[in-house]
Amino acid sequence: MIGRLPRGYRRLRLGTRLALGLGVLALVVFAVVGTALTTYMRDYLSNQLDDQLGLAQVAQSKNVAETGTLQGKKYWGWYYAVYDVSGGNAVLRKPEETGDLPQDIAPLTSLARAQAAADSEIVRTADLTGDGDYRLRACEVKPGVVLISGAPMADIDDTVRRLITVQVIAFGLALLALVVFGRRMLRRGLNPLSDMAHTAHGITSHDLTESAARLPLRADKRGGGPEVEELRTAFNTMLEHIDDSLAVRAEAEQRLRRFVADASHELRTPLMSVRGYADLFQYAAANAPEERDRHLARLRAEAARMGVLLDDLLLLARLDSAEADAPLRLQDTDLAGLVEEAAAAFRASHPDRPLTVPSPPAPLELRVDPHRIRQVLDNLLTNAAVHTPAGTQVRMEVAQEEDRAVVRVADAGPGIPPADQERIFDRFYRVDRTRSRDRGGSGLGLAVASSLVCAHGGTLTLASEPGSTVFTVSLPLDHEGLTNR
Repeated sequence: MIGRLPRGYRRLRLGTRLALGLGVLALVVFAVVGTALTTYMRDYLSNQLDDQLGLAQVAQSKNVAETGTLQGKKYWGWYYAVYDVSGGNAVLRKPEETGDLPQDIAPLTSLARAQAAADSEIVRTADLTGDGDYRLRACEVKPGVVLISGAPMADIDDTVRRLITVQVIAFGLALLALVVFGRRMLRRGLNPLSDMAHTAHGITSHDLTESAARLPLRADKRGGGPEVEELRTAFNTMLEHIDDSLAVRAEAEQRLRRFVADASHELRTPLMSVRGYADLFQYAAANAPEERDRHLARLRAEAARMGVLLDDLLLLARLDSAEADAPLRLQDTDLAGLVEEAAAAFRASHPDRPLTVPSPPAPLELRVDPHRIRQVLDNLLTNAAVHTPAGTQVRMEVAQEEDRAVVRVADAGPGIPPADQERIFDRFYRVDRTRSRDRGGSGLGLAVASSLVCAHGGTLTLASEPGSTVFTVSLPLDHEGLTNR
């Protein structure tokens, strides 16, 4: 099929194929140049021979016109003939020398007849049998007399053949040198691409973070140029992006596995409790009716605990998926009022925790979901109550800092170890030692709070040291990026 390359050619290396393509292109150029040069040389030599024939016939024509004979200078290997063309016929005069006429005189006679009817000299090339190609020139010496001179073209043909031979040898050597040295230069220039291919093959069995999986960014003495440098930079950038993507994916998969394991563990405890209390309730119904209400209350408590856990998980899932029906109902809200409500609820449920709330200078209006922001404040206050000893001072304050509203919840507890601060907002994460959640916490409170604050376009940060733990909620005053859902 036209346009399809041979299979063997497609298997060649890129440098070899480029060299061969360059050789083919050079061959075409050499052929065109050689043909043009040969044609020009042949025409030039033919014109020179025509001029020589014209000059020779000037003197010979004068002798024929005056004496009727050819007495002028004759060239070796040339032919001369005089014809009488009066009466419409071409009659050959007897030559002075037998070597003046060729064996085949038919082309000369034909040219004499043509000259008799022509107004100017006629020049043509004819093949004389036994002698080869001759350049014939006819001129009218006087009315009724025509002189024919013929010069051999063997010297021209020999010169042209030698020229063609020289061209073939020279162009052949040039073509060979071009292919050989061009292939070497191309392979040298394509070495960076070979390095990229080697690196790409090695990626399947090497870590992308290894230095071997990166190409050095330097001026390569082996060739390549700025284009290859740009390709090398793009290749390294692609590897870095792949490396980052794989790292993010691996981390996400690890977090998902940990999340599923933690969720399974957290759900298993209340489910086992529900099963146990259900068995006790069944036993009490048959043997101790007075114990039924107590077991039923425990069943309800465990079911409520499991319901809260499932609600938190569902909320986190909806926030992560960024669904159109994400649980945010935005409205203009006084953040200071929410802080006062959360403080009042905390004092009522934790009378053993002294809470200080400085009064804000003025109401702080912003567009938020009041129910969710209140949930964030309650989670932070509950976290302070659960993980600090009784009587620990708790402080909550609200303020405006530039274009953001800030709420700080601080306690004077033992603090959070630095190793745990990095993962404090992870789901199901429990701080060891003094902050271990051994009183029913699921490890989702801070994760839910962080996700809700992020859904409002804010941030939740932690600063902790022994004797001071501060959670800071920062919310933007301008919520143009948020809409009612």
